[in-house]
Amino acid sequence: MKIIVTIKQVPDTTEVKLDPVTGTLIREGVPSIMNPDDKAGLEAALQLRDKIPGSTVTALSMGPAQASVMMREALAMGADRAILLCDRAFAGSDTLATSSSIAAAIRTLEFDLVVTGRQAIDGDTAQVGPQIAEHLHIPNVSYAAEIVPEFGSLKVKRMFDDRYQWQRVKTPCLLTALSELAQPRYLAPGAVFRAWREKEVETWNVSNIEIDPGYLGLAGSPTKVKKSFPKAVKPAGCVVAAENGEAADIIMKKLREHFII
Repeated sequence: MKIIVTIKQVPDTTEVKLDPVTGTLIREGVPSIMNPDDKAGLEAALQLRDKIPGSTVTALSMGPAQASVMMREALAMGADRAILLCDRAFAGSDTLATSSSIAAAIRTLEFDLVVTGRQAIDGDTAQVGPQIAEHLHIPNVSYAAEIVPEFGSLKVKRMFDDRYQWQRVKTPCLLTALSELAQPRYLAPGAVFRAWREKEVETWNVSNIEIDPGYLGLAGSPTKVKKSFPKAVKPAGCVVAAENGEAADIIMKKLREHFII
């Protein structure tokens, strides 16, 4: 089985700040990490490769040159190949332009399975994976929490807020991975050393893929971000010790004060 895993370098959101004037993310000095859902998807792909003889795993990403550090991490985890789409033409891409570019790169490769993260923690749109499947005209199964390989197909356990669902899908197909899909492996020092000294990250630009320039970057992005702002901070709560009947009266009073009832 030939497996392609899309991964994205994202800012560590526990340290992200917003510019109060422009409303944009301040990325300078903020550490970057591999998107957690993508990392779980990569680990699941590596486990599938170990179960199916002759399988390969290719890590694919689109981003700036510094994303090559993350690609080295993918190689250290065990990916057989790492490809980074890096070109100024990709700058300013929204989810549609991003998925169009990634799908164009995937078309140049052989694949039976594409694995993406459910969503990236910097955008939280959950759109790119399903859009890639649409561009490639292959079935998509989202919210994958477990994968069981079968002959010519996969049985996928999908996780929802209130239930699980098992679904069988024929390959080629695309799965979007939840972080619960797999626990990423520990990176041994030797694997990290080999990823930097013995392996290469392939850097592709627009000339390596076939795509209409009108679908690239800012020009190919029908959506624009007008403003970003942090979630409002909730005021401190009020704790009241009271008996059941009195507590009910206090709650009703507060609801009326806030015009909820």
